Amino acid sequence: MPIDLTFLGHSGFLIQDNDTGKSVCVDPFLTGNPLAVHKPEDIQCDYVALTHGHEDHFNDDAIAIAKANNATVIGAYELCVYVSTQCGHDQIDPGNPGGRVPTGFGYVAFTPAFHSSSYKGQYMGQPMGLVFSIGGVKLYHCGDTALFSDMKLIGEVAKPDIAMIPCGDRFTMGIDLATKAAEFIKPKFAVPVHYKTFDVLNQTIDGFEPAGVEVKEMQPGETWSYSA
Repeated sequence: MPIDLTFLGHSGFLIQDNDTGKSVCVDPFLTGNPLAVHKPEDIQCDYVALTHGHEDHFNDDAIAIAKANNATVIGAYELCVYVSTQCGHDQIDPGNPGGRVPTGFGYVAFTPAFHSSSYKGQYMGQPMGLVFSIGGVKLYHCGDTALFSDMKLIGEVAKPDIAMIPCGDRFTMGIDLATKAAEFIKPKFAVPVHYKTFDVLNQTIDGFEPAGVEVKEMQPGETWSYSA
């Protein structure tokens, strides 16, 4: 059966496994996001997966969604400890790059990302990318990152059907480097993320044309049903 991939805006997604009925919310940034069409109370999920601690990825929305759904939070060790000790949500499943955690839909694996990670001045551990095995589909959410050559290796090992690749520049890769990243990873589809939300980011994906990779630009609120 296909998965349903809903774009929440910025870098956020809701991934639904239509076989198991399990779903995972990734990096929700809804409140304060001028392009978001969902509110935290609209999101139903079993897991909340986080790439790093910056407030456009981890925030009050993520905590509200986790608590409302009694969902397990998956992320870096330090970030998960913060969720438990400072936010009062004990359902956590921490990891670090190179590892994976089993889930009710398959697994979430952790990859490196070249970025930073803090929340309200507190260190939140290693920023990461996330690989999801769900509904027979592999997805690689790169997180916020620069281009790095081991993306080739991640692509070879994970063999993602879909890669979510930041292209907004300034805080992540821009269009040229995101194009090279997609060519390194070699997914079937590349979904551009982390652009347009703020004025300092690229407002279009013009020029994002990786060779051999189909680009799927999604709009906030859009759902894409996909089968591997």
